[in-house]
Amino acid sequence: MTKEKCFYVGRIVKTHGIKGEVTLRIDNDDFDDIEELNYFLLDLNDKLIPFFIENIGYHSNKSFILFQDINTLEAASQLVGKAAYLPLDLLPEREGPDFYSHEVVDFVVVDDEKGELGKVKEIIEYPTQSLIQIIKDDKEILIPIHEDIVKNVDREGKKICIKAPSGLIDMYLGI
Repeated sequence: MTKEKCFYVGRIVKTHGIKGEVTLRIDNDDFDDIEELNYFLLDLNDKLIPFFIENIGYHSNKSFILFQDINTLEAASQLVGKAAYLPLDLLPEREGPDFYSHEVVDFVVVDDEKGELGKVKEIIEYPTQSLIQIIKDDKEILIPIHEDIVKNVDREGKKICIKAPSGLIDMYLGI
């Protein structure tokens, strides 16, 4: 399995207890949508290796995990700092204006007033706001992801329809 077919969940930040448990800091809001979880793919030397879950508990943005065959503090400490991933196909499909960050890269963004703005370069995640990044004529346009702005996502047509606040796009394009 390659990283392109997976999404980043978080990073193992420390051991937990003395029986081999680890603490995974969850850095991805999409992780909450997964109902059944049997394993994580850990990045070991740029290869994703499956580690099967024996026991898992959640608290806030952390998960406490006991992996199968990891039953000592020494073995668990070898996993500290490793990134955790899951396959994209574990995420349930979204509909309407809701989308996953990875699925809309290269979608065309169309504004009600200004028309076609360009393709999504990436989704930038900040703690308080996520933004759609578009590059048009070598200028960056950042569109907040909000229910009042993102009106529809046409997955078949690879298009995001928005209604940008008045003056927002002009500010970026210097109009």
